[in-house]
Amino acid sequence: MTTEWRSRLERVLPRVERPGRYVGGEVNAIRKDWATTPTRVCLIFPDVYDLGMSNLGLQVLYDILNRMDGVLAERAYTPWPDMAAAMRRESIPLYGLETFHPLTEFDILGFSLPYEVLYTNLLETLDLAGLPLRSEERDERHPLVIAGGHATFNPEPVAEFVDAFVIGDGEEAIVDIVRTWERVRHLGRRAQLEALARVPGVYVPRLYGVDYHPDGTVAGVRPLSPELPLPIRRRVVPVLPPPPTRQLVPNVTVAHDRGVIEIQRGCIRGCRFCHAGVVTRPRRERPLEEVLAAVDELLAHTGYEEIALLSLSSADYSRIGELVRALADRYA
Repeated sequence: MTTEWRSRLERVLPRVERPGRYVGGEVNAIRKDWATTPTRVCLIFPDVYDLGMSNLGLQVLYDILNRMDGVLAERAYTPWPDMAAAMRRESIPLYGLETFHPLTEFDILGFSLPYEVLYTNLLETLDLAGLPLRSEERDERHPLVIAGGHATFNPEPVAEFVDAFVIGDGEEAIVDIVRTWERVRHLGRRAQLEALARVPGVYVPRLYGVDYHPDGTVAGVRPLSPELPLPIRRRVVPVLPPPPTRQLVPNVTVAHDRGVIEIQRGCIRGCRFCHAGVVTRPRRERPLEEVLAAVDELLAHTGYEEIALLSLSSADYSRIGELVRALADRYA
């Protein structure tokens, strides 16, 4: 970040609500050396910091990527309207919170879209970063824009704006995407997208045609080249990977200000109204001993006094009684 850019930001921060949203430096934040790390990813939750810092999925990917050799992961969140207006007024581009590099300088921007109301914030974030909104207007000079999360199981509403979607679990897919990117980063954008389309669970809209019924519903999806895969099957990790225990501790009070351990993924119920219960099947439980060890580590690394046991229906965790009693014996 240049001295001029820093001075403009420092001038703005005292004038906006909750400036701690925009300064980084949280406990357990990981700051790798920019100059010596060749692959740079910014993970983006397209909503205010207070909500984004409560999202476990982003913290999981942040931990995975920063454990990879030659890769750094930073974070960005969509600013509150007062900060967004100030950034436009002062010509401050949206930046990663770890090193304050503008998003335009990253190789990959990874958006988390857990629900559909964030579609417009995705566009707001791209605009604040100074990036063209439509995928067809970006080329190899721009970061690759990918998106994952529950709202991407129907990617078409934002297909014009995203280069590639990850369908399903992201823990293994993000590693495959980054390693694929490293092999093709020197190629043109079309070749990059064709390589990514061969990663299982990745949908690249520019390489597929979508036909619609008169009422606007999707009639069918067809690959524009015969070698492209169809259908695109969601990624499923067979065993839940170790949970992150050095979780980021926010600078300001956030929506869910506590440590989080995912105890199971998926659901046994199959309620007809529940999208998440279907797309996260099959149910996978984390072993009781692993949950207890993770709670111990998380408390030690964060200083939290509260822990959330995350799942779609924690009462259906097969050892929930033993888990609650064990936690009560240790910490009550």
